[in-house]
Amino acid sequence: MSHDPHDLDAYREQVRTWLDANLPPREGPSLRGIHEISPEQLAADRALQRRIHQSGYLGITLPPEYGGQGLTDAHQRIWNEESTRYAVPVPGGIASGVTMGIVLPTLLAHASEEQKRAWIPKILSAEEIWVQLLSEPGAGSDLAGILTRATRDGDVWVLNGTKVWSSGALHADYGICLARTDWDVPKHRGLTWFKVPLHDPNVTVRPIREINGSSEFCEEFLDDVTVGDDMVIGGVNEGWPVANTMLTAERSGGAGNAAAAGAHGRGPSGPRRLAPDLVELAESAGLADDAAVRQLIARAHIDDYLQGQLLRRIGTAMATGRMNPAAVSLIKLRTGIVDPRRAAIAMEIAGRAGIAWAPGDERAATPAVDFLNGRIMSIAGGSNQIQRNIVSERLLGLPREPSADSDKPFRDVLRDARSWGTRKATS
Repeated sequence: MSHDPHDLDAYREQVRTWLDANLPPREGPSLRGIHEISPEQLAADRALQRRIHQSGYLGITLPPEYGGQGLTDAHQRIWNEESTRYAVPVPGGIASGVTMGIVLPTLLAHASEEQKRAWIPKILSAEEIWVQLLSEPGAGSDLAGILTRATRDGDVWVLNGTKVWSSGALHADYGICLARTDWDVPKHRGLTWFKVPLHDPNVTVRPIREINGSSEFCEEFLDDVTVGDDMVIGGVNEGWPVANTMLTAERSGGAGNAAAAGAHGRGPSGPRRLAPDLVELAESAGLADDAAVRQLIARAHIDDYLQGQLLRRIGTAMATGRMNPAAVSLIKLRTGIVDPRRAAIAMEIAGRAGIAWAPGDERAATPAVDFLNGRIMSIAGGSNQIQRNIVSERLLGLPREPSADSDKPFRDVLRDARSWGTRKATS
């Protein structure tokens, strides 16, 4: 076999040989939230991802100084194509997706050179799993309105506050945490990102039981958590641009960046089989020749195809600088619309079989679990309504919604909010 790294045919054969020898075949689609992750499974997945990294198949396009291979996008595509038939490990479940698809591209864009050299190899080898410490119970959709504070105390920072809806935090080692470091400037200008150790005794991670039966989401309580300046990401009071980078990665599904790191990529954007999962569901229900069911499957197939085309077009346009990064909100919005519609179609085809099934029959459980999970993308990473605002303002150039607090020191915003609440209660 040729050892020329630019010989793509030889590289593909090398990848196939390695996959056959090291990874088991994929058994089928994994249902989000249906499995609890045991400590033993987490350790095994970490070890397997470490082996993939050591063999040169994770971080394929990343620079060698960050633990990558420095190869091309073509090499990455080969790995993505060949690995789809194998059970590629995802340590911590959704936490792995957050680490590779959201946190990693954020660090690549904003971490210091020293931080990237120290942290990214540990991420690739699964020594460190990261999640977002972003949303807060009191901030709602206003991310810039967070109240978690980081206070300078000599040569360290002390963090206090509460975060919520942190996907995968129960299985993570660190969180990339947004905190307020200046209360006397407008809310977008006094924010800073920190790397926070989740195993710190002053951090409490509490799982939240969800409608699908899992505890994927967590809330975190930070009580006098101390970190040094070496844990500041992107500069003090310069957190808003970092947040925009992170949200762009999240709203695009982390597709391009996850692929660059070696995580699972998207499906093909060209012609494909007719919604194979729904066809199989209709056949098992004896409805493959039902005209109404066939129309439902055709609608889902069109949605699948258009989603693939949208991903391809926007991804290509952004990669070549021909489209505003805010265009990822189009992807996010359409996913938030299509996912619930597709899940409802599957439940309609399944009928009573989507309500009850034999214990342990994951294939039969799929329509119901997907239905329960169907609204995730219409809320997570910014609701459909927020995405519509972004599209209208940043892509179409329509006037921004009025804001009474964007130029006011955040301390005054809180003071005025309290006094407004008092006046309202006594009026």
